[in-house]
Amino acid sequence: MAKSQDAKKTTKKEPLKTPKEKKEAKRDKKNASKRD
Repeated sequence: MAKSQDAKKTTKKEPLKTPKEKKEAKRDKKNASKRD
C-alpha cells in the first residue's frame, strides 16, 4: 500500500516530460487493457 502511494506521489510531482512519452503511456495502457 505504501509503495503504491509513493509511486502516486512521484507521478504527481513529476509530470510527463514530453508529449511523446504521454502518447506512449496512453498506448501502453490500451495494450495492457486489451491483453487483460
